[in-house]
Amino acid sequence: TSTNTGKRNSAMGSKKKAQYTRSIQTDAPVGIALDATLRAAASNGLSKCGQPVIRPENWRKKLYKSTTDTVILFVVDSSGSMSARKRMEAVKGAVLLLLTDAYQQRDRVGVISFRGVKAEILLEPTRSIDLASKQLQRLPTGGRTPLAHALSLTHDTVQRLKRNQPDQGVLVIVLSDGKGNVPLPNSQGCDPWSQTEHAASKLEALSIPTLMLDTDAGHVRVGRGKELAEILNAEYMLLDELSSDGLFHTIKQLR
Repeated sequence: TSTNTGKRNSAMGSKKKAQYTRSIQTDAPVGIALDATLRAAASNGLSKCGQPVIRPENWRKKLYKSTTDTVILFVVDSSGSMSARKRMEAVKGAVLLLLTDAYQQRDRVGVISFRGVKAEILLEPTRSIDLASKQLQRLPTGGRTPLAHALSLTHDTVQRLKRNQPDQGVLVIVLSDGKGNVPLPNSQGCDPWSQTEHAASKLEALSIPTLMLDTDAGHVRVGRGKELAEILNAEYMLLDELSSDGLFHTIKQLR
């Protein structure tokens, strides 16, 4: 099940620079390619007023090609044990598939992982398959879930990317069950979930396309993953419905 598809797709479209590359026939006079439309109408001749005669079948619209890459940023909960290892394998497979595809797309892939007391940038955005493979070999697992710090670090990372390149397209993919149980560094005694909500709201305010993959695999789901998706205004899916290949194709549709 997914939610909020409209904002995500329109947000992605507005974040990329694009150039007009060619035209195709259209049945609506929107985004008209004037040069191609005039060429298609040339055989109609001119009106009595000397204006080109343009009929609906002559309409041509512009097709654009992106001139900027997308940074696909995975934010991965690597706490826990067996389920965490399964998540890591799904992410690792999807990252390598994306980078193989990114050779054509010019996209970069980065990974933030979180466990124990804090989150870390495990892989700075890269197009290098070799570097990604090497860094993802050391994906650590186990421990508690510092989700608030992970979302805060994601916010800061996106801001840094945008500061360096304002037109940079970014897609954030969060893999977590939403059960953050570690407060932010240097804030002992604070409520971890309240901090998680606040960090998620700050990230949502950046209007970055986001996919929330709920990793809650229990028979009775707590529902925190869906709550988090709503705060992030993110697409929502259950990770156990996706293989590495399925995750790869889902991401391709979103970007």
